[in-house]
Amino acid sequence: VQLQASGGGLVQAGDSLRLSCTASVRTFTEYPVGWFRQAPGKDREFVAGISRTGRNIKYGDSVKGRFTISRDKSTVSLQMNNLKPEDTAVYYCAADQVANNQFIPTKSAEVDFWGPGTLVTVSS
Repeated sequence: VQLQASGGGLVQAGDSLRLSCTASVRTFTEYPVGWFRQAPGKDREFVAGISRTGRNIKYGDSVKGRFTISRDKSTVSLQMNNLKPEDTAVYYCAADQVANNQFIPTKSAEVDFWGPGTLVTVSS
């Protein structure tokens, strides 16, 4: 499975961005998906994740109330509102092939497929 993330860019604090993740398979809805990010000099961290069905969602503590993850048949989106300079990072779309309708990948070790990442820069 090849993933592709798009939508990154340079914005000011308080602005919004919407990231999109698409996959090279028709059956993208069979994969639980997570968004992770990595800032310079820091470890990769979990941002948000969604189960195969879309009924289960999790967020990292630092983005709760500001970010929203959603999915349709072909795309997993991450709506990012009220962006802060500390949100600056490369954002990665990640998918797992666990056949479990409740599962959400929240750790890098749980991920089977990674996209190449998209850079989000938030200026103060």
